[in-house]
Amino acid sequence: MNTTILLIGHGSREPEGNDEIHAFVAQWRARQPAWRIEVCFIEFAPPGLHDGLLRAAQGSQRVLVLPLILNAAGHVKMEIPEAIEHARAHCPGVDFRYGPHLTACDPILDVLRRKLRECMAVLDMPDPTTTGVVLLARGSSDRQANGDVAKMARWLQEDGHHELVDLAFTGITWPRLERVVQRQTLLGMKQIVVLPYYLYTGTLMQRIGRQVEHLRAQYPQVRFAQSQHFGLEREIFELLDRRVADLLEGVPNSLLPCDGCKYREIAHDLGHGHSHEHTHAPAPAPGAQPEPAVALATAEVVVHRPGSPPAHPAHGAHGHAHSSLDHNHGHSDGHDHVPAHGHPHETAAA
Repeated sequence: MNTTILLIGHGSREPEGNDEIHAFVAQWRARQPAWRIEVCFIEFAPPGLHDGLLRAAQGSQRVLVLPLILNAAGHVKMEIPEAIEHARAHCPGVDFRYGPHLTACDPILDVLRRKLRECMAVLDMPDPTTTGVVLLARGSSDRQANGDVAKMARWLQEDGHHELVDLAFTGITWPRLERVVQRQTLLGMKQIVVLPYYLYTGTLMQRIGRQVEHLRAQYPQVRFAQSQHFGLEREIFELLDRRVADLLEGVPNSLLPCDGCKYREIAHDLGHGHSHEHTHAPAPAPGAQPEPAVALATAEVVVHRPGSPPAHPAHGAHGHAHSSLDHNHGHSDGHDHVPAHGHPHETAAA
């Protein structure tokens, strides 16, 4: 079966950040030369989400959709599934399969461990008992996304000997970096390591650099070390390889997002969902039946209890697929759309 892998990046206002994602895709293609791998962006850069899905479907019988995103919030839970439904309606003969985001997991923890070791090596006193750690992430209005960051901070603390491993956010939610640094210095930390929880560079990474410089001037008695973002890491490639294998084998997706999840539909009905691009398909007439592929994706109603993770139906409807990818390079021309607005569920792109 002709298969295309579509990697979805968030997109950045800074071209350098988008260039890093293209470089990631180039390296992934070199690692997996038999695979057809394409890329698109949710916002700020072409090709956009809808056009990327339609291009990936051109000449393909199956499209594996993989978000290059650390935590699941509005983009992962609502926008991408909506765009996949749109693509299914326009490409009824194509099997679209939606894989999980990168999420909080051991491979990501391995990257953070390495970044922390590198920062500790450049400090004058590499003593974890007097060195605070701040895991600094993009904030979200989605508590599960913020909770994943808190999970990684806790795992990082349990893995080593640092007494203080705190989390902070660059926007939307709290605490912010300055407040966490103030607290750690009051608790006697002589050195502080700032670990940005970001996949690529951009406006927020630039802002973090300025904030750390300001903190150095504000706390001259404290030594600061800041790691760089991560993205072109071995663990990220291997994690995506595993995602591809799971989708091909029909392994149920036990993580959010859930393709066709009713949580997303309910949120959309309440006015919390939207797309960064215009809808290519005309709205169905009143009383009209949805396309078969769309109906399949939205057939099950999932009840979510407040205060608990959403439950999800089984994802094995597609059955088992072939264990290897067929090499096919069909492409189509399409119009790219760069949105002019942000997303209420997440901060601006990194």
